[in-house]
Amino acid sequence: MLTKPRSTDLSAGLRLWRQRRRVSQLELAIRAGTTQRHVSFIESGRSLPGRDMIIRLAESLQLPLRDRNALLLAGGFAPAYDETPYDDPGLEAIRTALTGIVEGHRPYPAVVINRRGDLVLTNRSFDALIVGVATYLLDEPVNGPRLLLHPDGLAPRIANFDEWSWHVIDALTHEAAQNPDPAADALIEELTTLVPPRPPAGPGHLGFAVPLRLNSEYGELRLITTLTRFGTAVDVTVSELRMEAFLPADEPTAKALRLLDPAAPG
Repeated sequence: MLTKPRSTDLSAGLRLWRQRRRVSQLELAIRAGTTQRHVSFIESGRSLPGRDMIIRLAESLQLPLRDRNALLLAGGFAPAYDETPYDDPGLEAIRTALTGIVEGHRPYPAVVINRRGDLVLTNRSFDALIVGVATYLLDEPVNGPRLLLHPDGLAPRIANFDEWSWHVIDALTHEAAQNPDPAADALIEELTTLVPPRPPAGPGHLGFAVPLRLNSEYGELRLITTLTRFGTAVDVTVSELRMEAFLPADEPTAKALRLLDPAAPG
């Protein structure tokens, strides 16, 4: 049985997301194919939109599927998007595809993480990189940012840890600002206690362009990363997955990665 519309929750939620996205009522109305007056009435609780309008407004604001469902519930409607457990048989095709992609990336490391930064899939090249980290950091669920920045994880092997650690935290902070999550805020707070104070920006500061410099038995690895998301997913779980693939920034790194994963195809 559906709950009756909760105009206060819906209006406050829509207004908060619109302000968070820095979109005016007029711009949102144009995007959603309605009028500024209608948007204003919804935000003030004077009008209760239908299911289709809530979906259009949420789509126009590029809300994550989880939060689109929350707006629908606030309006008294059933969620529109399923949330299937990652290990459910219904996602077998997705798991198979992701496994093929990350394994095909070898000898370069690749992982798939969820919205909390927990590792749901890794390839053998990544596993070779984390050999020697504290075993308790590998207890499920394994959190990627924690594994990287914890002193019992990869932190002692990161040559540019002072700078790169803040690159990680800044990326998490930006994501949390766009898509708030209490768990993300707690993780950011925890990681901030593990890293040194933010270094001042010197003349060679490159901002977001910070390669990972990781010491290995075959010398220093210089790695850059790419992020891939599902752009057309209609399942909450799938929409929150992203693949992070590491690429060598120079030929010595490429050679070292081949030595770290000698069984890689090709």
